[in-house]
Amino acid sequence: MSLGAALRSYSLASMRSEAPTPFQRAWRLVLAAAAAGYRAGIVLRAGAFASGLRSIRRLPCAVICVGNLTVGGSGKTPCTIALAQWLRARGQAVGILLRGYGRHSGRIVVAADDRDVRAGWETVGDEAILLARHLPGVPVVVGGDRFRAGQEALRRFRLDVLLLDDGFQHRQLHRNLDLVMVDATDPFGGGWLLPRGRLREPVAGLRRAHAIVLSRTDQAPDLAGLRRHLKQIVPGAAQVLTRHRPTRLTDLAEGEEYPLASLAGRRVLALSGIANPEGFQRTLTDLGVVLAGRLAFPDHHPYGPANLLRVNQAAQEAAAELVVTTEKDAVRMAPLRVAEQLCRPILVLQVELEVTEGMDGLEALLIRCVGGRRG
Repeated sequence: MSLGAALRSYSLASMRSEAPTPFQRAWRLVLAAAAAGYRAGIVLRAGAFASGLRSIRRLPCAVICVGNLTVGGSGKTPCTIALAQWLRARGQAVGILLRGYGRHSGRIVVAADDRDVRAGWETVGDEAILLARHLPGVPVVVGGDRFRAGQEALRRFRLDVLLLDDGFQHRQLHRNLDLVMVDATDPFGGGWLLPRGRLREPVAGLRRAHAIVLSRTDQAPDLAGLRRHLKQIVPGAAQVLTRHRPTRLTDLAEGEEYPLASLAGRRVLALSGIANPEGFQRTLTDLGVVLAGRLAFPDHHPYGPANLLRVNQAAQEAAAELVVTTEKDAVRMAPLRVAEQLCRPILVLQVELEVTEGMDGLEALLIRCVGGRRG
C-alpha cells in the first residue's frame, strides 16, 4: 500500500473510531485544522465564480451532471448508466465525460467510442470501463478538464447530450441540469469537510442542485427525517428515491452466472475496494448470506497477486465458502490470474439503480433539459 493510501486508511479509521487512541485524537485535530484551510479555499473559489473572476464555459449541447457532496460511494455510476439508458431509449445520442479517478494518465482519452471499449482501466479508471461495458455504443471520454474533453467528444461523435459523471464541483463547465446523489445511509460524510470528513464542500452547496437523488433509501436509518432536512436546505429541488437492486451474480474467473438465491445461507467473505463497503455488505446480508468476514481495501485499490494471497488467508480464517465482490472491483482484478491463485471462487455481484419514488419529477426535468423530442 502506498503512503498516501495508508494515510487515507488511517485517517478514516481515526474518524470512525468510537474509542480513539490518544494519537488518533491528535490526528483528528490535525485533520480538523486542514479542513479549516480547505473550507477557506472553497469560499474563495466560490467567490471567484460568483464575481466572474473565473469564467464558466459552455458546450453546444445539453449537459447533465451527476455529482455528489461527499467523496465516493453514493451511486453516481449506476445513476449515470440509468440516465444514459433512459435518454437513448428516447432517441438521444448520448456521450459521457468523467475525470477517470485512479488512472495512470492525465491526458484526454477516449475510453470507449461508438463501437467498443478501447482502453484498459489503468489508463482511464475503473468507472470508465464499467460505464463502457454497460453502455455499448455510448462514447466515454476521460479527462480532468471536462470542457476540453467535451469538445473532443463533440468533435469525434454526433451527440445531443453529454452526461458529466462526478462533476458537481467542476464548476468551470456549464450544465443544464444538476443531479446530486445523496447516500441515505451516510448523507453528509460525518459532517466534516475533507480531510477531516468526506464532504467535498459545505452542505449548503446543495442549493445549486435541481434534484436530489437519494440512494440506498431501503437501508436508511431515518429516511423521513433526512428528507425533511434536505427540504429545509434546498426546498425547490425535486427528491428522487432509489435503491441498489442486485441483478446478476457471476464467477469472476469463469464468467458463469448463478442465481442470486444461491447466496442465501452461504458463508461469504465480502471483498471490496470502494468508498462505502458497509452499503455493499448490507446488500449481501439482505440477500440472506452469512457474512463470515469482511475485507475492505481503499477506494479504487489496484489489486495485485499479494492482495489475492491476503484474500485467501481472510477466507480461510473466516471459514468462508465463497468470496463476493463488487463489479467495480472486478474491473481492477480482471488482469490477474484469479482462478490459479484462489482456493475459493470470487463471485461478482452486479447492481443497478432502481427508482422507487419521484420518477415523474425526474423525467419532467430531463425532458425539459433535452427539449422533449426524440433525436
